[in-house]
Amino acid sequence: MSAIETSGLTKRFGEDVLAVDSLDLQVEEGEIFGFLGPNGAGKSTTINMLLDFLRPTEGTATVLGYDAQRETDEIRQRIGVLPEGAALYDRLTGREHVEWVIETKDTNDDADAILNHVGLEPDARDRRAGGYSKGMGQRLGLGMALVGDPDLLILDEPSSGLDPNGIQEMRELLRNEAENGTTVFFSSHILSEVEAVCDRVGIMNRGNLVAKDSIEALRDSAESGASITLTVESVPQSLDVAGLDGVTDVSIDGTTITATCADPAMKVDVVRHVARVATVLDIHSEEESLENLFNAYTGGDPDGSTVEKQEVTA
Repeated sequence: MSAIETSGLTKRFGEDVLAVDSLDLQVEEGEIFGFLGPNGAGKSTTINMLLDFLRPTEGTATVLGYDAQRETDEIRQRIGVLPEGAALYDRLTGREHVEWVIETKDTNDDADAILNHVGLEPDARDRRAGGYSKGMGQRLGLGMALVGDPDLLILDEPSSGLDPNGIQEMRELLRNEAENGTTVFFSSHILSEVEAVCDRVGIMNRGNLVAKDSIEALRDSAESGASITLTVESVPQSLDVAGLDGVTDVSIDGTTITATCADPAMKVDVVRHVARVATVLDIHSEEESLENLFNAYTGGDPDGSTVEKQEVTA
């Protein structure tokens, strides 16, 4: 059974705005799945349909085997959700927020154990949440999502407002949850975070799922290839790296040679070729970054600044 499965999932707003277009998506149990896309791509609209905050125009969605529109009570007892910009009650303390979720879900969780797990310091737990920083609010929201040991976590920008240490702690927490059998489905603009923890990613653009695979598989299929940089003692006239099969681009800057290969396996051939005609002092091999892959599939950057906005901001 898939943790999340959609078939032809579509959401229109009026006649002119197609926010999500016939989305077919499967998220397997126990995996960490990163859901990416520029602003307006349809990510949050998709999440809202999974949670029954929005009803689809067409298509179906199941969460943990339950129909996302007809079996919402069953779903909400088994999932944890951290929405982007989740609102807290200013007058309630951090502990009171978690205790409220424990009571609502009728679990026997220990509020302090959960707050310790997400790194909310003891002196903050009895302070009113109205005085929390954004990072503290994110920690509290994640703690609330973890109540009841959910089978599935749905997180929308979970690292928003966290400092670098907090982001690292978030990565470790997500890995631990997945190792314990929890499926993690999250959207993020912090591509290094996604690259560090995800088993697979899906990339949305203009309402469509334009890529879905492991990051390594996406690298292998990307047209931009992989690059290798060699520093040599001197560049001989007989170099001719560009003549090698599979080398798509070569640049030379002083004694530094950079070759881009359509197939990462070709980088070995580049090294062997250069070593036959020059003294190699240093080698640096670089895999295609997730940021470059993102740009290749969406034509823009993570904040959507170069992507035409034709759909609902998500």
